[in-house]
Amino acid sequence: MSTWTAEDQSLFGETYSLVLTAGDAERPGVEIGMVVVDGELYVRAYRGIRSRWYRAARELGHGTIRVGAVSRDVLLTTSGLDLPAGLDAAFRGKYGMIADALVASPEARAATIRIDPAPAPAA
Repeated sequence: MSTWTAEDQSLFGETYSLVLTAGDAERPGVEIGMVVVDGELYVRAYRGIRSRWYRAARELGHGTIRVGAVSRDVLLTTSGLDLPAGLDAAFRGKYGMIADALVASPEARAATIRIDPAPAPAA
């Protein structure tokens, strides 16, 4: 699995949200908050696993993210995640009281997605 560069991690930390598009770029994207914990990028669907964009991420497993002018092809992992202990604290630290929708409900926790950079295409 590829890892995020230090520059990418810094960008994620300094930016309030990203736009996630599951599947090909023709689908509409969703703007969502994100955090980096132990070098890994996470988002959550506060409406839970029935959220339309979460279901698309789970079914398709890949997509793109856009953070400002930077766009990256990504892999979307929704199952079998070993969530880091500091994930809830990272959401609270970045988003304050509004993070409660992402960290307090079991529905949102169940709808956690790890976003990894997609491997570079073979030359």
